[in-house]
Formats: sequence, C-alpha cells, structure tokens
Amino acid sequence: MWKKGFIFLLLLTVVHFHHASPAHAEQEMPPLKVHFINVGQGDSILIETPLERTILIDGGPPEAGNAVVKYIKELRINEIDLMIATHPDIDHIGGLINVLDEFEVGNVIDTGKLHPTKTFASYMNRIRDLQIPVTIAEKDTPIEIDPTISLDIWNAAQPLTSPNASSLVLKLRYEETDMLLMGDVGKKEEKEIQRMHNVNAEVIKIGHHGSNTSSSMSFLKEVDPEIAILTYSKNNTYGHPVSRVIDHLNEIDALIYSTAALDSITVETDGSTIMVNPKMNPIQKFIEEQVS
Repeated sequence: MWKKGFIFLLLLTVVHFHHASPAHAEQEMPPLKVHFINVGQGDSILIETPLERTILIDGGPPEAGNAVVKYIKELRINEIDLMIATHPDIDHIGGLINVLDEFEVGNVIDTGKLHPTKTFASYMNRIRDLQIPVTIAEKDTPIEIDPTISLDIWNAAQPLTSPNASSLVLKLRYEETDMLLMGDVGKKEEKEIQRMHNVNAEVIKIGHHGSNTSSSMSFLKEVDPEIAILTYSKNNTYGHPVSRVIDHLNEIDALIYSTAALDSITVETDGSTIMVNPKMNPIQKFIEEQVS
C-alpha cells in the first residue's frame, strides 16, 4: 500500500515547466508530442514530431492491439511513417500485428533478434506479406525522419545477448528538451550507455517497467530527470515497479507518472516548456478504484 500511495501522491502534479531561454520565449515552436499508451503490462510509445511525422515504438501485448489502434485513430492519424520494435518480447511486439492490419506503415526498424514464439512469427510474416522495408538497428546510429529533432539509437542487438539486453535504447532531442527511452535494458547496458554518452535528460521512460534488473542509482543520478514515466499494469505478477526504483527516483527528485495510475500519458514540448497530460485525472481514478 505504501508504494502505491507514494506514486499516487507524486502524480498529483501534472504540468511541469522547463525554463525557456529568452530567445525561445519570443517564438512559438511547433510541438513534439510523445504518447505513452496504456497497454497494461508492456510498452507502446507514439511520437508525433513537429513536422507531423509519426513514429510508433512497440505495441504492447497482443490483447492491447485494439486499444493501440483505437488510440492512434482517435488522434486522426491514418498512417505510421516509422514503426520501431525495441525487442521481440511479446509485451512489446504483440499489439503491432493489429497496427499493421489497420494502418499503412512506411518503414520498420527491428533489432534483427530472432525469437521462437508464434507472436514473433506472426509479426514478421505480416511485415513480409505487406512488403514493408525493414532496417536492422545499429548502435550509435541516428534515425533521420524529421530535421527538427534528433533520434539516436544508443543500444542495439549484440551477439549472444538476451532480448532485453539487445533492447533498443533511444535518445530523442528537440531543441533544449531531451527524452531517454530505455526499452527493457538492464544495469549492464545502462553502465555502457553512461560511459559512452551524456545521458542527462529531462524525461526518462524507465527501463523494464521498473524492474529490479534496471535503473541503477548511478545511472539515474547521471540522467537527473525531471520527469520519469513508468509503464506497467497495476495487477502485474512481476512486482513492477520494485521499491528500490521508486526510492531512487524519489531521491533524485523526479516526478513520477505511471500508466497504471493515470492511463495513457502525453508529454508535449515546444523544445523548452514541458507539459505532462495524463488521460485520467488521478483523483477521479483513485475514487473510482475505491468504489469498484
């Protein structure tokens, strides 16, 4: 109960401002919108770039596919310019099959990691049948899709590594705002990323749903995020997020937002100001849960 209540209290603050420089304050920049879609126990992230390009990163488990499709259609988006599968685990690629059935997808970036599951076979067969171009992700490679942003791959598949260790880590930057999307990588990969890059970011999508395998204190201190996003199901059987991760985020004064508590979450920025908009009012959701 303590852990759930702790997260809930932090979520009462839903708008955060990152101070703009005078030069940026004088001009209105088109927004970058990053949607952390509630897929239960899994990940699905939709990016709307300032020049209206669409990037879908993961699609949650198979049972979340219809919800992902519905969410995207409600935004009046008709096609996905780029689909990225961070790794082949079912809670990341399962829902992508529904997306492939419902939207025209321009390109796919994949880890190239094979996975012996029916879900992975269906996902790959659907891409092949639709003849969608596939690029195998390479570490330290930029993704060129919109000149107003930078999107770089900081971790990719390596020989003899697990799907989680091969998970794509993406660094998204727009003007003065950085977002770090950690996939499901563990502490070993965090340490390597920390050694190779300046990991400081205003927003971080916490790795592996707040699992004990990820989010070392050393790494989180270096990132020093103002906003931390946790994607997990309230009723998951893995114990996500573990208390250690919550304690670390509290210690570095990050504001915590979770899909379990708030449903889908949109982070919007003009490059200097950051707004966090949860789909569900946290107080109303708390009341509804007590009644039910």
